[in-house]
Amino acid sequence: MVASLGEDSGYVPYTAFSAKKSYIAENPGVIQSFTNALQKGMVYVQSHSPAEIAQVIAPQFDGTDIDTITTIVERYASQDTWKGDLIFTEDSFNLLQNILEEAGELDGRVPYADLVDTSYAEKAAH
Repeated sequence: MVASLGEDSGYVPYTAFSAKKSYIAENPGVIQSFTNALQKGMVYVQSHSPAEIAQVIAPQFDGTDIDTITTIVERYASQDTWKGDLIFTEDSFNLLQNILEEAGELDGRVPYADLVDTSYAEKAAH
């Protein structure tokens, strides 16, 4: 491995969840509960060792030995790959748009405020 994308680029929001505005408006409890559960996982990762995390996630990687999984988790931890919260910052949003634009996958940029609602993540983080 020459370099880690995460170390060199900053926090890239490589996992995202979306819902229609109408669904969010009609189901705020579901959205908050889902966000709280994800935040709970983020807290777990921040408060447990790579070996503990590897043991928990090992069933998701059938056929991969625990030492390899632990090594990968150790690498992620040492690179500060995982944020401590789910708040999708404007810097990360712009970084994602830069990546998509440079790859030729984005026809036009979207204003952060028009697309991102961090209220559920902010509530979950506190």
